[in-house]
Amino acid sequence: MDSDCKHFCGIAGVYGVEDAASVVWLALHALQHRGQESAGIVAADGKKMRSHKGMGLLSNAIPTDKLSKLTGHVSIGHVRYSTTGSSKPQNIQPLIVDYSEGLLALAHNGNLVNARTLRDEYEAWGSIFQTSTDSEVLVHLMAKPSHVAKKNNLGHCLNHIYGAYCFVFMREDELIAARDPQGFRPLCIGKLDKGYIVASESVAFDLVGATFIREVEPGEMITIDKHGVHSEKFAPEESIKVSHCVFEHIYFARPDSNIFGENVHQVRYRLGETLARESGVDADFVSAIPDSGYSAAMGFAREANLPMDRAFIRNHYVGRTFLAPVQKQRVRAVSMKHNVVKDVVNGKRIILVDDSLIRGTTTTNMVKALRQAGAKEIHLRISCPPNVFPCFYGIDFPTREELLAANHSIEEMEKLLGVDSLRYLSLEGLHKSVKAPDGDFCTACFTGEYPVKVIDDMGDKYSLDGIEGADEDDDIIGLPKSDKCPC
Repeated sequence: MDSDCKHFCGIAGVYGVEDAASVVWLALHALQHRGQESAGIVAADGKKMRSHKGMGLLSNAIPTDKLSKLTGHVSIGHVRYSTTGSSKPQNIQPLIVDYSEGLLALAHNGNLVNARTLRDEYEAWGSIFQTSTDSEVLVHLMAKPSHVAKKNNLGHCLNHIYGAYCFVFMREDELIAARDPQGFRPLCIGKLDKGYIVASESVAFDLVGATFIREVEPGEMITIDKHGVHSEKFAPEESIKVSHCVFEHIYFARPDSNIFGENVHQVRYRLGETLARESGVDADFVSAIPDSGYSAAMGFAREANLPMDRAFIRNHYVGRTFLAPVQKQRVRAVSMKHNVVKDVVNGKRIILVDDSLIRGTTTTNMVKALRQAGAKEIHLRISCPPNVFPCFYGIDFPTREELLAANHSIEEMEKLLGVDSLRYLSLEGLHKSVKAPDGDFCTACFTGEYPVKVIDDMGDKYSLDGIEGADEDDDIIGLPKSDKCPC
């Protein structure tokens, strides 16, 4: 993928299964694409919690010989790529805290847009934070005496945070899953033997032999314990406005997952079909930029009645390019990662399909390689609209100054990339390619229309000029600072 945007995280939890940690490990393996920076697992047997965490890929962070020490029938796990909080061991999740209600472990996928504001206020009142992640803010909310006294402490505190979040929590004999009122990120629940499993994507269920039940609904909290499964809506009905992240379908989720009510591969295939109808061009064959462009390229080729071939072979022993921490490493990874099949491209007119175009670094290098191999024409087709605005809900897109489409016309980008033509899927075409109603998806990275108002000061990283947001809520916690303890 050319996006060079940072990923977010993957989470999983299991209850009621012997050696639950081993099942969570397998689920995280299926979710490794959602985070390759660090991994952690916590398990409990009804009395004690045990954990193991480490930096790097799951197999390095938690070798399988460590799983035998993570005994118990309840477990949660996390694979991470940081969107808030730096890359260091103390930020590895799940976090474990001991407060007045006992031990609690939590893992989070998403990004909170009022965490900085709340953290500043708590620190002003003497609270000490152990990590730099936004997830820890929820712990401090839960530990506040006035909140502990609430009948539904966790649900009450979830209503004090804003943005994108899927959480899994565990106590010594309890598993809890919660999803934000907009349902930005996917979260699924499945049946596993006599127990249950929750995970960011349904693909995790396939690997462990679980049966998909349904998605956790926006604003819903599910509690699983010895009494069974209990569901409640913690968010007020008026605050629930479905805004699924459409970029999950475009790129982030695995093609074999079912999220937001649809199979990801089939959605991407339709994106490619629609793209072909909107921007077809005479060519000899269609090729994908591996690997995320394959489904859309297949749909494009079928709709355009053109053969599909492989202009590139990917070296799968090189990690995802955007995960490289600095640009110099990204460029080196690109050249190591893809090799041109010269006999396929020499003298040919090629339609090159990718899922997105962010900085353009990867694409420029790949187009250059195609030219050197003798490609006659290169027509670049992108299966989503231009990314011109940052994301505040769990995808760490670069600044607007770095977003290629935010600063250049189509003609300028064609020259910069070295392609004969460049076309994007239209926003209308995107909506036509998914089955859910238009209003059920967040498309802020294309339109600048944000479904949840950004409360925190994001500093110089993002330019908010001309960006629309949700109406300001007079009841938003943390605005403004006062002489009273926050919340």
